[in-house]
Amino acid sequence: MNLYELTVNDTEKIALADLLFSDENKIALTQTIKEHQYLEELKKYNLKVDNKILLHGHSGCGKTTTAKAIATALNKNIVIINLSTLINARIGETSKNVKAIFDKAIREKAVLFLDEFDQIGKSRDSDDKDVGEMRRLVNTIIQLIDYFPTDSLLICATNHYHSIDTALLRRFQLRLAFQMPNDSELNLYYDKLLSDFPVHLQAILRKYNISYAEAKDYINTTMKKQIIAELEFQKQL
Repeated sequence: MNLYELTVNDTEKIALADLLFSDENKIALTQTIKEHQYLEELKKYNLKVDNKILLHGHSGCGKTTTAKAIATALNKNIVIINLSTLINARIGETSKNVKAIFDKAIREKAVLFLDEFDQIGKSRDSDDKDVGEMRRLVNTIIQLIDYFPTDSLLICATNHYHSIDTALLRRFQLRLAFQMPNDSELNLYYDKLLSDFPVHLQAILRKYNISYAEAKDYINTTMKKQIIAELEFQKQL
């Protein structure tokens, strides 16, 4: 499998201030960004920056956009890997691919974002039929993380926090939970999304108990229907 078929160099710029997540997460990530901005100064005091972050929680609640916002704030390229596409029938081949991806991020001093981290970070105590091979893969990942340089940033995301090997979890200096948004948080997000459309189209029924991603899809679908209906009505005049 070609390395460049696996990686995505995303160029989308997202401001951290535009993200909607807990104050606790925002404080932690702001501190991490500042550490990397003053990396050389901190090195003079033998202080190591936090450069390994695990984002976990419900799908569609902002883990990927958070990784992009961190890359934007640090003016770094972001290399995105969905690990579900990386798993090979031969675990040895998967280990080789993972190492190649880490090497690429290190060369570019980039933000490396590994989505669906549980795909390769499963507990070595699991009942997986290939548990021996999986243990070797997890050991490889532990070594790669341990030697990941501080001028790069590793961000991993998972919806299945408790399935990840505990030795891997200990490698992350920051482990941030992403919860489903409450009604107030969704209203703020709806207000932000709807502000891009004409006022007369903004009075729509709002859905709750859904993720940010689901809310965005809902707005997109609803607005397309309303705009098309309006255009067709105008044609009939």
